[in-house]
Amino acid sequence: MTLMVMVLFVVGLVLLVAGAEVLVKGASRLAAGFRISPLVIGLTVVAFGTSAPELAVSTGASLGGQGDIALGNVLGSNIFNVLFILGLSALIAPLVVSRQLIRLDVPIMIGASLLVILLALDGSLGRFDGVLLFGLIIAYTLFLIISSRRANRQDDAEELGVTDAAHSGSALINVLLVLGGLVMLVLGARWLVGGAVVMATTLGVSERVVALTIVAAGTSLPEVATSVIASIRGQRDIAVGNVVGSNIFNLLGVLGVSSILAPVGIAVSESVLQFDMLVMFAVALACLPIFISGLRINRWEGLLFMAYYIVYNVHVVTTDGGAGGIPGLSSAMLFYVMPLTAVTLLVILMRGGAGSTPPRQ
Repeated sequence: MTLMVMVLFVVGLVLLVAGAEVLVKGASRLAAGFRISPLVIGLTVVAFGTSAPELAVSTGASLGGQGDIALGNVLGSNIFNVLFILGLSALIAPLVVSRQLIRLDVPIMIGASLLVILLALDGSLGRFDGVLLFGLIIAYTLFLIISSRRANRQDDAEELGVTDAAHSGSALINVLLVLGGLVMLVLGARWLVGGAVVMATTLGVSERVVALTIVAAGTSLPEVATSVIASIRGQRDIAVGNVVGSNIFNLLGVLGVSSILAPVGIAVSESVLQFDMLVMFAVALACLPIFISGLRINRWEGLLFMAYYIVYNVHVVTTDGGAGGIPGLSSAMLFYVMPLTAVTLLVILMRGGAGSTPPRQ
């Protein structure tokens, strides 16, 4: 692997993160200049802006016929978002979970995860599947906007840092910011995907492994920054909401657009269907009892998330290409760790429903 490839990979990653920030800032100010409600901007442009790197990488990979990267990036990002980002944020400070997340957003995240698995049972995600997924993200966004307007939740936009029309700045500058952000995203995605393919070939691993680990973690850096900073500042409900919202957009929006643009659809291998997708679904499902128990994510639960993420990555890398992996790891996870965790989640759920006092929101 040449030094130039590594440089292009790193530069591509930097461009993705910076491009997403520039795009969100320009689009938010531009929309405010057209008198669009700050709440609407916050629920659309800003809320989904952190997933722009995933969208750029997966759509670029789909157009290039690299389905493993397109799909692995989405699955890996969703696993990374819950296990690593929430785990790290909870270690900084116990996270607060809003009731809306439990009633609406987390069930939607679980349902979207299950839907993707069902659509992939035939071995691919085609254009029809993509249209269905993309239609659902449009419906979800419209529902959020309508319901939030009814509740008059203007404070949501302020928490997301959206400015009003009076502070939107020059329209020309905002247009240039949007265009600049788009160019950075396109170039960053192209260089990152190209570097990932060369990296996989050089290291002797599959594109799936690189996408599930390095690429997924890289494209999730905006979510890392948003959630960790929110946790440090005490805005701990935002840290959780950012992850759940990003996961929903990844499954419905990113995977939907990628499936539509893929020339022959996105092929889903048996290993992805029988392991990675199931892990993603299990991770989403585990959020419900943890979130319900006291409406918070405690430090020990964050540590459990982090430990699972490390074990998952070790398993993915060591079993690539039909390798046997670490002896006993799969059996230990299947027959000891997972059942023990399930029992623990059941206990904390029962305790939470037995009369725990939820923290102040």
